[in-house]
Amino acid sequence: MALDDRSRGRARNKARNKSQELKGQVKEAAGRVADDPRLEAEGRGDQTRANLKQAAEKVKDAFRPRR
Repeated sequence: MALDDRSRGRARNKARNKSQELKGQVKEAAGRVADDPRLEAEGRGDQTRANLKQAAEKVKDAFRPRR
């Protein structure tokens, strides 16, 4: 089954969100190791943003018509 443009776009968005979440985890851990509360908070913020975007994707998926 070939992916249409919308499916590719959705997959790309989900991959971007996951990479942002992982980047946030790395920043948070680096902030903890370096004892840098600003970097740690920035990492938590990145994770939260990514999780919100992932939740929005799931909501959009729930309202998409099934084929």
